[in-house]
Amino acid sequence: MDIVVEKYKESDIPEMVRIWDQVVADGRAFPQTEPLDFSGGKEFFSSQSLCAVARDRQSGKVNGLYILHPNNLGRCGHICNCSYAVDKDLRGCGIGELLVKDSLAQGKALGFRIMQFNAVAASNTAAIKLYKKLGFVQLGVIPGGFRRGETTAAAASVPDNYEDIILFYHIL
Repeated sequence: MDIVVEKYKESDIPEMVRIWDQVVADGRAFPQTEPLDFSGGKEFFSSQSLCAVARDRQSGKVNGLYILHPNNLGRCGHICNCSYAVDKDLRGCGIGELLVKDSLAQGKALGFRIMQFNAVAASNTAAIKLYKKLGFVQLGVIPGGFRRGETTAAAASVPDNYEDIILFYHIL
């Protein structure tokens, strides 16, 4: 695969929504519980400081994406946050690493000083391994901070639906 990471175009939105919704449907990452449609995706992606896609140079296909935005505002506005999504059929092929590396460079270029991840699910071992490899520092663990899968009231009352979240940061 010959992949380039570049700023998204409006024509990428259907593929971005499809990939984003795969992650949401898995219920193992992202706080969102509702899928995006084209209109919602267009609004969501355009509201970020930066969105980029991992594009196969030969086919032009979008294989993954990230969103980058401030983690907070005011006196903490120099800290950014990112979320990454890779097509479920291409996970484990190195696309996530390309996305994370690009987001670190872009975050710095946008004037952010720190990248912070607020809620990496403890079961997301591939992401945790990658973040540590790229120099992210683990801040701590919030026990039971992430609710997996179903978001119904009945599912929310099942203790096994909760797992720890890990916080990470990286100086840009």
